[in-house]
Amino acid sequence: MDVFLTGLMSFLNAFGIVSLVLIMVVSWLGLVVPVFPGTVVMWVAMGVYGLVYGFGKTGLILFIIITILMILSTFLDNFFMGAKALEKGASKWGIAISIIGGIIFSFIFPPLGGIIAAPLLLFLYEFWQSKDQKEALRITKGMLAGWGWSFVARFGVGFVMLGLWVAWFFANRG
Repeated sequence: MDVFLTGLMSFLNAFGIVSLVLIMVVSWLGLVVPVFPGTVVMWVAMGVYGLVYGFGKTGLILFIIITILMILSTFLDNFFMGAKALEKGASKWGIAISIIGGIIFSFIFPPLGGIIAAPLLLFLYEFWQSKDQKEALRITKGMLAGWGWSFVARFGVGFVMLGLWVAWFFANRG
């Protein structure tokens, strides 16, 4: 019976770690979808790891750094999109409508609803404001370029978060 329980606990331990790793990696890859909060999901999985397997001194320090990176990544997304659109002449109202609409349509029509709705709403708002199709299109292209830069930044931050978690994992094993 003791051997059975030991084997069961080993299996559950391995299953838990593999599940958390899969959640983290899928969330990291999910950063391709602009409105998916991949770094937040990774952070939650890492927090669960800490609660279940222990933080330890090194883990606590790394989790604090991971938390700061997660917060940074959520701001980078909106910063790059908004900055590039503003650079091209977008109004703050147009950007706000675009972001809010993108979030709403992500829930209504996942996973592509927000990706389609956000630039479309920005284009429609800016066209309505300026009555100039070329200007609205130029602004929308600026926002899309910002999305590209935000993806690069979020993907990089997510990669660093994974690396820090791997260091934490091995620090807990040693």
